[in-house]
Amino acid sequence: MSLIRRIIAALLPVAAMAAVIAVVVFVGGCERSPPAPEAGASAPEQAVRQLIDDLHHNDLAAYARHALPPELHARMSAAWSEGHTIWPLTELPLDDRLPAFIGALAAPGAETALLAAYDRQFAGADRELHSAAATLGLFAAQYISSADEYSEAERDHYIQLIAALSQWGRQAPLGDAAKAKQAVPRLVAAARLTGLAGGVESFHAAGMERSLERLGPFSDRFKQVLVGYGLDLDQTLAGAGVNLIGRTGDSARVALDYRIAGQPVSAVVKVERRDGRWYLTDLLRHAEAEAGALPWTGEPDPAEPEPLPGATAR
Repeated sequence: MSLIRRIIAALLPVAAMAAVIAVVVFVGGCERSPPAPEAGASAPEQAVRQLIDDLHHNDLAAYARHALPPELHARMSAAWSEGHTIWPLTELPLDDRLPAFIGALAAPGAETALLAAYDRQFAGADRELHSAAATLGLFAAQYISSADEYSEAERDHYIQLIAALSQWGRQAPLGDAAKAKQAVPRLVAAARLTGLAGGVESFHAAGMERSLERLGPFSDRFKQVLVGYGLDLDQTLAGAGVNLIGRTGDSARVALDYRIAGQPVSAVVKVERRDGRWYLTDLLRHAEAEAGALPWTGEPDPAEPEPLPGATAR
């Protein structure tokens, strides 16, 4: 594998995890019994704000409960345990790589092996890493522009987000060996605490609620690591502006404005009312499809076009 292909492959999980906070809004954990699903928000703008707050606090299980009506949440939980999905993680880019990413970090000897690989391939390679970040941004934007699964509102939002993250990647100190030596041990320890190192099967065995609970501390640790690279996702979440644009019957439009990596992003989110509560329309659409999907294996869809080497489009 060429150096540029190795770099792109290495950047993919970073890009995916960096996009967790902003993307999921729109589109060791404890072992307690799962709480009952909670009703959505009582106003359109509250539906968006609640999900932002859940992600700010790394409460991914609460995010899933607030994102779906109770009946759909129950169906999704059953579909997860039956091996059909790992929603809402499927809202992420490269969702099929996430279980393997956790597994690689949690593997015995991972800290030593990963740092050795980094030193061989990426330490000091800032120019190549910055170039790969730009290439990855172009590929992702092109994919989203033509992918059928995204609404026009999602497409407009994600292209802005990708441009901002690509700009960050072109400047971030990704080749700084000292930072890597601090970051890798922290991520390895957090991945091991999830108890989800056995691939997608471990996610299905734990079920939706407990898997998301276990991933919360990992999300928190990953966000802390990204701050050291100039990407403060909690600051992005805390500063997000949410305002109602208009409402007609059971449908509404909400404006979302935030800054990520210093770049402004403005989006319009569609929200709809079900059983008196408000939910994000695109999230509902994706979730309903996932709840009735075929078993989720974590393997790329062979019908999808091949992306850049090392990439899997989502």
